[in-house]
Amino acid sequence: MTVHARVPSTPVLVLGNGPVGQTTALLLARWGVPTIVVDERPGRDLVGSKAICQQRDVLDIWESVGAGGRIAAEGTTWSTARTFFRDRELFSVTVPDGGQSSFPPFVNLSQSRSEEILDECVAAEPRIDVRWSHRATAIEQDDEGVTVTCATPTGEVRLRATHVVACCGAHTEVRRMLGVGFEGHSFTDQFLICDIRADLPGWVEERRFYFDPEWNPGRQVLIHPCPDSTFRVDWQVPPEYDLAAEEADGRLDARIRKIIGDRPYEVVWKSVYRFHSRVAERMRVGRVLLAGDCAHLYAPFGARGLNSGVGDAENAAWKLAYVRRGWAHESLLDSYHHERYAAARENLEITTATMDFLVPHSEEQRRHRREVLERAVHDSSAHPLVDSGRLAEAFWYVASPLTTEDRTRPFPGRPARGTLPTPGPGILTPDLPVTHVDGSPGRLRAMAREGFLILTAGPDAHRGAQVAVERALSGPVRVLKAAELDPSGRLAEALGMRDGELWVVRPDAYVAAVVDSPERLEVAAHRAVGRRPPRGSSVIPRQKEVGDGVLPARR
Repeated sequence: MTVHARVPSTPVLVLGNGPVGQTTALLLARWGVPTIVVDERPGRDLVGSKAICQQRDVLDIWESVGAGGRIAAEGTTWSTARTFFRDRELFSVTVPDGGQSSFPPFVNLSQSRSEEILDECVAAEPRIDVRWSHRATAIEQDDEGVTVTCATPTGEVRLRATHVVACCGAHTEVRRMLGVGFEGHSFTDQFLICDIRADLPGWVEERRFYFDPEWNPGRQVLIHPCPDSTFRVDWQVPPEYDLAAEEADGRLDARIRKIIGDRPYEVVWKSVYRFHSRVAERMRVGRVLLAGDCAHLYAPFGARGLNSGVGDAENAAWKLAYVRRGWAHESLLDSYHHERYAAARENLEITTATMDFLVPHSEEQRRHRREVLERAVHDSSAHPLVDSGRLAEAFWYVASPLTTEDRTRPFPGRPARGTLPTPGPGILTPDLPVTHVDGSPGRLRAMAREGFLILTAGPDAHRGAQVAVERALSGPVRVLKAAELDPSGRLAEALGMRDGELWVVRPDAYVAAVVDSPERLEVAAHRAVGRRPPRGSSVIPRQKEVGDGVLPARR
């Protein structure tokens, strides 16, 4: 990607060198923005699988910084999630693709290995300065920037930045320094996690979830395939569970053999966790943006933690880049909180509902769970009521202040499990192969991530569009005919484009607007970078808000 505006030499400071912090720094570097990445740890911790499920749209983001294809190639791919009750399969869900993505729906690879691949990308980027053993102890903001004081082995260091992205995990003191609450709750039941290397034919391309199996009665077990014949197994265990005692007296071995049978195995890693549901009350505090586990914690069923954190990173990166380059006003960063807080609340609602089904808190909830599972054995209409975790998906920014409403494409609410929303304002574009102006092959999302992209349908729509966007947008922008990008018509079909329409696609590949004239395009383009339309413009409504950007649920 080529960028041309002058960039201030003062860096953006990224707190936390986990995958969300790595992604943030790499994406900012794509836009020519220098960063310093600090982490309080002395170096990379490569123990355990941790977050293993990388969703297709996250792989797509990582591909823009050179890591997505490598992670997909090394990981174990799967597209089917099977759910069982005791020894009966209730149903399976195959993850859909709204276009023709080059990535599978999910890839399982240990967080440690994903971090190593991202580290290699970081090492190749001269705009990123990584510093370990730097623990943030104070944050001071003024009109020009932020000063962060860090404790290091050699003494105190003060780092100056224009902005800070805090990706420093759940246990950070940064929220307290900023005065940000982190409300929510923790679950009493524990979860035993083991990475087990064993030969399990037929299990390598699907996720398996068991309710009340005979080998963990009254509770659940989740099994994920990983590379190198390794399987991640999560058992729900009682609050008083003692891993050391179970390992010492042979019960752990018996627990494992109830799943894999009498075959050789190796325990690669094991741990016990309690899960949490929490969201920071604010995700922007002046020049500081909160992202990843620093901003939200979810139960892992559905793989919404790391995947949502990478979504935070991309949202923050393009907006910080536009502000830093003078292509947008500082107020654009307000939309970071609006959009990613709405995504966090959506994820919190979904994962909390899952945990309420997995770990009922009352006799009424326990009775409901039992009745649903027993009914689902024979009645497929009960399958949508069985909650084993709604799989991670891209959020939809239909209620964003940057999105312009299209009344001909009303958003009906959260799409049904296993489906995608119809493309339109606020929705991530499907990915498809396209042809560049010079005839070389490309992909739609990669093209969108070069800057703003205006797609036109029909010659009348194309006329005047270039002038309109030049009046509204600074920075890289292209106006292209959809029919020339894809003469086969698959692109127009996947988007549902109508003759005469102009589609405004943001630098994160989300649709900001669908309009029918250059005049309306200019208004929508101003809005897409957080600016008010100029006086005298034919104002068209932005998408209506629902609550604080949180959309009505639809199961």
